[in-house]
Amino acid sequence: MPSRRTLLKGLAVAAAATAVPLPAFASTEYVPPLRQMRGMWIASVVNINWPSRQGLSVEEQQAEYLAWLDVAEQRKLNSVFVQIRPTADAFWPSPYEPWSHWLTGEQGKDPGYDPLGFAVRETHRRGLAFHAWFNPYRVSMQADPEQLHPDHPGRKNPHWIVSYGGKLYYNPGIPEVRKFCQDAMLDALKRYDLDGLHFDDYFYPTNSTDFDDAEQFAEHGAGFPDLAAWRRHNVDLMVSEMQQRVREIKPEVAWGISPSGIWRNKGTDPLGSDTNGGQSYDNLHADTRGWVKKGWLDYIAPQLYWYIGQPPADYGKLVPWWSDVAAGTGTLLWIGQAAYKAGDPAQAAEWQDPKELSDHLTLNRDHPEIGGDIWYNANDLRQDRIGSVSTAVADHYTRPALAPVLPRLAKGRAPQRPVLAYALRMRGGVEVRAVATGREEPFQFAIFRSPKKLPDSAFGDARHLVAVVPGDRQVRWHDPDGKRGDHYYVVAVDRANRTSPPSNPFRVI
Repeated sequence: MPSRRTLLKGLAVAAAATAVPLPAFASTEYVPPLRQMRGMWIASVVNINWPSRQGLSVEEQQAEYLAWLDVAEQRKLNSVFVQIRPTADAFWPSPYEPWSHWLTGEQGKDPGYDPLGFAVRETHRRGLAFHAWFNPYRVSMQADPEQLHPDHPGRKNPHWIVSYGGKLYYNPGIPEVRKFCQDAMLDALKRYDLDGLHFDDYFYPTNSTDFDDAEQFAEHGAGFPDLAAWRRHNVDLMVSEMQQRVREIKPEVAWGISPSGIWRNKGTDPLGSDTNGGQSYDNLHADTRGWVKKGWLDYIAPQLYWYIGQPPADYGKLVPWWSDVAAGTGTLLWIGQAAYKAGDPAQAAEWQDPKELSDHLTLNRDHPEIGGDIWYNANDLRQDRIGSVSTAVADHYTRPALAPVLPRLAKGRAPQRPVLAYALRMRGGVEVRAVATGREEPFQFAIFRSPKKLPDSAFGDARHLVAVVPGDRQVRWHDPDGKRGDHYYVVAVDRANRTSPPSNPFRVI
């Protein structure tokens, strides 16, 4: 039996031979989803993405961030995941931790504006969702506590931090540290209009056999069979308590984690995946499968940074494994995609194939549990070295998509039906004007177009969706492809991505 990858490549070769373009969703049964996570990570640690270097002026930093939003729009994304606490520091005026030195080059130095406030405001102005990305325990990318700001909590509480592997970490085994880290991160949630609170894949350092927490284990580890079980319990507490506290503060905010892609290998645990790679359960003390099964997350976004067929970690085997884990749990499943590997000459030959990433998204379609993807990282989406990103976008993002609705929020109060004031032929297309009718201003308007009238059932997918535009009390939008006889409808979308009933239709004459 040929592999899925072989079949996909065979179809592509056949299409090329007949000069017929073959979209990734060649099946006529495919219907584009109305809701799909399309996100990208914007990393700040070591100035990977934003800001690109330390000490830029306010204007330069702001211009760089706006350029990243341009990339998100060009790649037809609907969400950004922005790292705002990379090393126990802050991209906002935090009362808990100092200003990040990745902004100015000097920890604790005021950058002259509020980067988080600016980023959230400008992201929403584009109609994009803003997910605040935090690293929970990493304190510094270097190992000398004396290099921390004098007012840094790690300097004031030296017993809180551990030096390991050339870096500094908060010790997850100290209860007051866990609460402090939560308080520091939740300060941003309380003060800013965030759409999501997001952890990356770092908990205990990888393979932390020499991580110095024996004293804390002796104090707090009674009743646990070994050090590893106690460490997993500490991480479990961080995850479960964060869920509770996020929901208490802002219940409509999405809470999730993007762990490393392998929970455990089948050779270690019969519940594990058919892989043979690093295990988050053992190496990071992160029971990622358990979090999903226990309902502690709104979503999980495993970083499946391997190609289809790759030994010892095959993307084609991990996708069904994670789909099975998420099925029936109410936890949304999004996939972390390795845009950074595509076209990198240091990577395997498979990553030199411009179709590799598109093939990933094609394979995902066989698994309805998967609700979208997040791309790492923003720079690779912009560079698009061998056209792999633009190929995936052209194949799979042919229609706009709203961000997913969290299952626990789906039955909340939907926005009121907007009024479609007109859809008139203008020079070069059709101008559409919609007006909100509810008390609350919509976050977005979704605009649908069809050559004939649509039944209400037609608004559950994106086959007729032509645009998603930022919300306002009223909006004007120009459709360059509109023509006489087209029927237009507008749907209001709230911040939880719930949708209103469709507006009145308007036929272009």
